[in-house]
Amino acid sequence: MNNRLKVLRAERNWSQAELADRLGVSRQTVNALETGRYDPSLPLAFKIARVFDQAIEAIFLED
Repeated sequence: MNNRLKVLRAERNWSQAELADRLGVSRQTVNALETGRYDPSLPLAFKIARVFDQAIEAIFLED
């Protein structure tokens, strides 16, 4: 699954660590999400959508 996390994070000038703190996950998790090595759980996907104030479908894209 592709996503726009890196772009959205960069638009806000947040580091991976800052985003991880906002989501309550590790920086390594954010890195794995951004590189497509990890697909988020549904609760984490909802949390990400809330942090960026966007719909899940606007952040996560089908391959």
